[in-house]
Amino acid sequence: MKPVSEEEYKVMQERNWAWANDLIQKQLDDPRPAVRHFTNRPIISIKDMFESSHELYKDNIAFYTKFQKGPYTTITYDQYYNDVNALGTAFINLGLKEKRIAVIGETQYMWGVAYLATMCGTGVVVPLDKELSYDDLKNLIKESEASAVVFDKKRESIFIKMMEEGDTKLELLISQDRREAEDNILSQWALIEDGKKLIANGDRRFIDAQIDPEEMSVLLFTSGTTGMAKGVMLSHRNLCADLIISPTLVNFDKTDVFFSILPIHHTFECTCDFLIPIYKGSAIAHCEGLKYIVKNIQEVHPTILLCVPAIAEALHKAIWKGIRAKGKEQTVRKAIKISNAAKKLHIDLTGKLFKDIKATLGGNLRLMICGGAAINPQILEDLNSFGIMAFQGYGLTEASPMAALNPDLKYKYASIGLAFPGTKVKIANPAENGIGEICVKGDNIMLGYYKNQEATDEVLKDGWFYTGDLGYIDDEGYIFITGRKKNVIITKNGKNVFPEELEYQLSNYDVVLESMVFQDESGNKDDDVIVAGIYPDWAAIKSALGDLAESDEEVVKYLWTIVDEINETNPPYKMIKRINLRHTEFIKNTSKKIKRFEVENKKSN
Repeated sequence: MKPVSEEEYKVMQERNWAWANDLIQKQLDDPRPAVRHFTNRPIISIKDMFESSHELYKDNIAFYTKFQKGPYTTITYDQYYNDVNALGTAFINLGLKEKRIAVIGETQYMWGVAYLATMCGTGVVVPLDKELSYDDLKNLIKESEASAVVFDKKRESIFIKMMEEGDTKLELLISQDRREAEDNILSQWALIEDGKKLIANGDRRFIDAQIDPEEMSVLLFTSGTTGMAKGVMLSHRNLCADLIISPTLVNFDKTDVFFSILPIHHTFECTCDFLIPIYKGSAIAHCEGLKYIVKNIQEVHPTILLCVPAIAEALHKAIWKGIRAKGKEQTVRKAIKISNAAKKLHIDLTGKLFKDIKATLGGNLRLMICGGAAINPQILEDLNSFGIMAFQGYGLTEASPMAALNPDLKYKYASIGLAFPGTKVKIANPAENGIGEICVKGDNIMLGYYKNQEATDEVLKDGWFYTGDLGYIDDEGYIFITGRKKNVIITKNGKNVFPEELEYQLSNYDVVLESMVFQDESGNKDDDVIVAGIYPDWAAIKSALGDLAESDEEVVKYLWTIVDEINETNPPYKMIKRINLRHTEFIKNTSKKIKRFEVENKKSN
């Protein structure tokens, strides 16, 4: 923010503390039994949160991370605090005050240092998707007007080329990996040491920086399944609101170890697996990559795993595969029934009955929260049966991202949860069945879309954010998603068909790995042709059909037995009338969501 007088800043701070304390009071006044964890402290900015966490948890482990192959390195809150202050001071000394700094790379420690060093006193941080193409990254660097970019070694050549082309506002290239500056590339490590020297000599420009929590401090570009990326403008207040309200439904504390596995530029990972742990004094353990999940879990023994459905599904499948390989499926299913019956009597037998299963997940895992897309509730139910509390949350980049969460007191597997205290959720224009567009209102909702007032006005109306998701709210306040507004198939007799519902039904069959349901509008104008594109588990197909699996005609005939079962349970207007067989996965965006309007995804291959 632009500097103001001490008196003006004092008045601003008083107003900010009044806001934070009011949000705490709303939690205390919330009559719902599920709102029961009241250990959250008021914070007015991410800088304030970080400083208070440093005071409270100075000697605690903040990170388990790996700078190279080998054992994990532990980093305390004190070391992290000093590194952030040092890098922020160095940034200001480089002339980056009030400028935009892009950060890109793997989910690791130096990314987190650069993120807070930017937004806690320097300028606006621009997290970039590491999976984007050169052209896309260059467009976002231009759009964000970034003056500097902090990158890892895998992406170094990209930004060297971009700098050489000279048609962006980039002034500085900063490597997360190089230990010394060379070839006009600065070293983040060396900058931290420079900053420490500046602070030792009395430089407090970053440490004492004024923060306006209502200004844009983060510029995030969405990666939707259609159209161009939109820049979501988030403030310190948006993020602080999420940090204060979300742990009222689920308890996190300084004894927890969060296993960080998702791309950190996404708000789900950044807010929930990075900022919330720092707020609560927990430790963050960085996963080396998807193929190291099991190995890393055994090394750090996490207590909390936040994931997307694909990861939960993979873990669930691996668990049952191991059970079946030992010939113990019937034994385990009987144990589940015994355990679930005991739970009703408030007796927990999971530690004894499923000790080996829990050991494969590190032994200490107590909580899994799944978000980002729909998941088969049976997966969550199975994980709970094994003694790991597992349920869904709901978020969008525009909500910083948390908009709803299942409470640990009572969760519903098919629901995305309850609204947080201090936020509101409503269903706009509900049909007779109660289904309409889900709308959210609260201090966590974005400032708007960057340089795009038209798009902002489409989704922000009277303080309400229109999510584009369709769903309903039950009589206990739990929210259920039925599909995306833009994906709905409207039949010729005016009926609504939600592709996600049919895709969920298909996902209940192990042989179906991926599916995409859509309407073929090129055929008979007097009939509705609903198509299911299916990418099957080809190993399972081979096991079921033997040599017949070589014939696409036989494979489709086999898949029709599944589709026919689904069609029998649904009304005629929901009937799937054609199958597109796929030999390759669907084309996805960098969030690993299928691109519904990609022409190639509507074809057999």
